[in-house]
Amino acid sequence: MNRIWNSIVGKLWVTILLLVSFVLFVFTVLMLEFLQNYHMQQAESSLRQTAATVASIIDDNETAEATSELLTDILPDSTNALIALNNYEVSFGMQEGVNKQEIQDMILANKAFHKVFKSDEPIIQEMMMPSSTVEGKMESYVVLGFPLNVENEVHGAVFIYQSPDALHKTSKETTKIVFLAAVIAFILTTFFAFFLSSRITSPLRKMRELAFEIAKGNFEAKMPTTQNDEIGQLAVAFNQMGRQLKHNLEVINQENEQLSNILTSMTDAVITFNRDRTILLSNPPAERLMQKWFVNKGSQSAKPIPPELYHMLDHVLMFEDKLEEEIEMDGSYYTFTISPLYSGEMIRGAVAVIRDMTEQHRLEKLRSDFIANVSHELRTPIAMLQGYSEALMDDFIQDQEERNEITKIIYDESKRMGRLVTDLLDLARMEAGHMSLYKDELPINSTFERITHKFAQVAKEKGVQLIFNSEFSEDAVISIDVDRIEQVLTNLVDNALRHTDEGSVIVKVEQEPTFAKISVKDTGHGIPQEDLPYVFERFYKADKARTRSKGGTGLGLAIARNIVKAHSGNIMVDSVVQEGTTFTFYLPFE
Repeated sequence: MNRIWNSIVGKLWVTILLLVSFVLFVFTVLMLEFLQNYHMQQAESSLRQTAATVASIIDDNETAEATSELLTDILPDSTNALIALNNYEVSFGMQEGVNKQEIQDMILANKAFHKVFKSDEPIIQEMMMPSSTVEGKMESYVVLGFPLNVENEVHGAVFIYQSPDALHKTSKETTKIVFLAAVIAFILTTFFAFFLSSRITSPLRKMRELAFEIAKGNFEAKMPTTQNDEIGQLAVAFNQMGRQLKHNLEVINQENEQLSNILTSMTDAVITFNRDRTILLSNPPAERLMQKWFVNKGSQSAKPIPPELYHMLDHVLMFEDKLEEEIEMDGSYYTFTISPLYSGEMIRGAVAVIRDMTEQHRLEKLRSDFIANVSHELRTPIAMLQGYSEALMDDFIQDQEERNEITKIIYDESKRMGRLVTDLLDLARMEAGHMSLYKDELPINSTFERITHKFAQVAKEKGVQLIFNSEFSEDAVISIDVDRIEQVLTNLVDNALRHTDEGSVIVKVEQEPTFAKISVKDTGHGIPQEDLPYVFERFYKADKARTRSKGGTGLGLAIARNIVKAHSGNIMVDSVVQEGTTFTFYLPFE
């Protein structure tokens, strides 16, 4: 029931009923008033005609008996007559009921009717008199006083009065008819109002259901457009709205997806802040960066954003200005670009783009160090070549043995410069990804044993014991680029022999489940712990003067690391000063 009253059908139905009920009420009241007045006028007209007839009968008849008989015939039911002379003496009375004498006295005592005896004009008046049927009850009577003229002189009056029963009976019947018509009209109005409201609101209810479907995301719902009126036009507009909503939502989804893909694929961290400094949006690099900041801060701060960023954010929100700065935090370098976000003319927040410049700084330092190292490595041999060449050109050296020694120095330095340039070119190609591997299936034991035994004579001359051990069977094979792996192992064994004055150098090949483990262990001078993280960097030399005297370029280990990585392997070092060094690299089986 509540659903009906809260619906448009119920509201429209009740509105129509209230309006029709009000109209019917006003119409009924006015109609009853009109009918009552009409009946009263009809009663007065009837009384006038009856009075005129009575007066005519009295003038024409001389005897009271004849007059009484005629009056009895012509007077209608519930109508009484009274004839009085000028001296207010009743000469004739046709009355019925229990209070006839009292009624007669009240009529003659009414001063308004005294004028009838003096004028030719009849007088009609409504009076409250005792009921002729019920004793002790007062009723309203219509009394007409009509003058009696004899030879154009008034010598009495006829008083005709009618009981209200007939008038009330007619009024009641009329009222019943009016009320019956009102009830029928109300019932018909109720039926047609409900039918009309249901017919009008049926498309609206359908439109409401479709609106809920659209709200759920079903944009294929269509409103039938069978009508040509305003509701039909509304249905057309509703369908157009659904199509437009679907199009706009698809555009928004495409833009959101595009923006999400852009933010996700960006290498820079993007963080969007609200005006109250809360984070609204962040991309994956920003999430990783905030996690890194939070881990570095530990329990010192509950906020994932460093204070420096909050200070810059306050500046942007306060002065409505773009800010770009580079800041060093915890050994890392970041470039912050913060711009305000507007909603109309008011700032609603800010967006921060954060770029981690730590790697760029490291690469810039490596580049600077590389240039410095190359310059340092080339300056000494070039100076020696220039000095000795000038000495030879100016014939300052007269001794042939000394001249031959200088020529040998020039030759050795030129060869070392050639090796340096070759190593630099190889390293540049490897780091640029231009190194090509030519792999073959080779026996493990014979391949690594052959490379190791190349240094047997050098080890014998230095008094160092060179040992090769392998856990593989003779038929075990591995897919490698033999030239590149020989370059790695040669570099490691050569370094081990150059830094071992006495003791042993052991090359060991061990078998692991998915890879081969090759280690080169010496009992030489060792490498300080603080230098271990840098041994695979370019131009690393634990003892630069000692290495240069032995012809090293400082690029061998960097090249070895790139070759091993190209084979999807790994290389590492472990060393203790004055106890020895162990280089280990791993080569996976395919």
